[in-house]
Amino acid sequence: MLIADRCKLTALSFRKRNPMNNLFTPRGMSRRHFLSHLAGSAGLAGPALALTQALSANAAGLKRNHKSCILLWMGGGPPSIDIWDMKPDAPTGGQFKPISTTGEGQITELLPKLAKQMHRLSIVRSMSTREADHERGRYYMHTGYVPNPNVEHPSYGSVIAHELAGKLQDLEIPPFVSIGGPSEGPGFLGMAYAPFQVDSNGRVRDAKASVEETRMMDRVELLGLLERRFVGENRGPAAAEHAKVLKSTLSLLTSQQMQAFQVRSEQQTVQESYGNSNFGRGCLMARRLVETGVPFVEVNLGGWDLHQDCFNQLQNKLPEMDQAMSALIEDLATRGLLESTVVLWMGEFGRTPRINGDAGRDHWARSWSVVAGGGGLVGGRVVGDTNEDGTRVTSDPYSSEDLMATVCRAMGISLETLFTANNGRPMKIADGGKVIGELFG
Repeated sequence: MLIADRCKLTALSFRKRNPMNNLFTPRGMSRRHFLSHLAGSAGLAGPALALTQALSANAAGLKRNHKSCILLWMGGGPPSIDIWDMKPDAPTGGQFKPISTTGEGQITELLPKLAKQMHRLSIVRSMSTREADHERGRYYMHTGYVPNPNVEHPSYGSVIAHELAGKLQDLEIPPFVSIGGPSEGPGFLGMAYAPFQVDSNGRVRDAKASVEETRMMDRVELLGLLERRFVGENRGPAAAEHAKVLKSTLSLLTSQQMQAFQVRSEQQTVQESYGNSNFGRGCLMARRLVETGVPFVEVNLGGWDLHQDCFNQLQNKLPEMDQAMSALIEDLATRGLLESTVVLWMGEFGRTPRINGDAGRDHWARSWSVVAGGGGLVGGRVVGDTNEDGTRVTSDPYSSEDLMATVCRAMGISLETLFTANNGRPMKIADGGKVIGELFG
């Protein structure tokens, strides 16, 4: 009766606002909700998870021939003028010196390891975007659309997972994984393409054993019967979405591919190369996931809202980023994965060229930088320019729409693709952005 009651509540519920990502989702519609069903009241997750963690994945069997994307999300808005587009001779230039790289241009002295990888990455210095508020900027940079109260736009991960789903017959774990923090949601594409969130150690919440495996499978069958009944009664999309996510959750919990989340099983030397940090373990997990076949992984490194004491904080944050990101690029290249994996570094905006009275930098979306490489994108380039003090773009400006269109092109996703929003309106990927041509040859 408990399961039936919960299914009814989910299928008949109204939509509510999700404060985690500013999107609207049906009540209870999340993988976390299903893990709670499976592990807590329904008792489904624990035995399967214990079993899969005991299995060893066959690396040769996990090789894939399709593309993936790793988004390194810098929440808070990092100061690209202190990192990728330095102005050492300007009053706005800050405290750090630039160093040469294996590609074009110079970057901060606090990234010596990444300087040796820049022939594989390109810097786009001419980003000029319209949103300098954290929540709006986060949504815009994840979706290619400015927030609209009438439409829920899907994020990078959801679009890529949706478009590549037909090529993922062997993938049993979620096609969109967010490590170390939440991502933006699936919007009108539905909860089957929502981000599956884990911490940097691969832990999934609420996965506790409570019954034996036989009873677990009996309960799965009972819940499946209830799901099919609600779907058959045409009570709206919630029941069908509920069934899809339940199916993918069960597949996840009984799959040997769950081993991809276990970064501690890597050789110690590999773990050390990424660094003893949550971001380092997240980057290592991202490599393991794309090697398994996951098409989109987001790794979160927050703490960039540097209104105060910017330069002292960068001396702590940038070495951590340097070690993990450089190890990721090197590891992907060594394993032959970089050619099929787009790596994208960005936040929601940049920070002001002007240094404020608290030795910090404030929000700035007019002229800033992102970094991209792999997946067929050209490495070693600097795309675009800003003026002598970094206050404006002096070349063709690029937007979030353009960046998302570029990543989708690299992933082999047609920019002519049209989705249908919940209001019946046709929607293009990334609001019809233009491809950044300099990144393709």
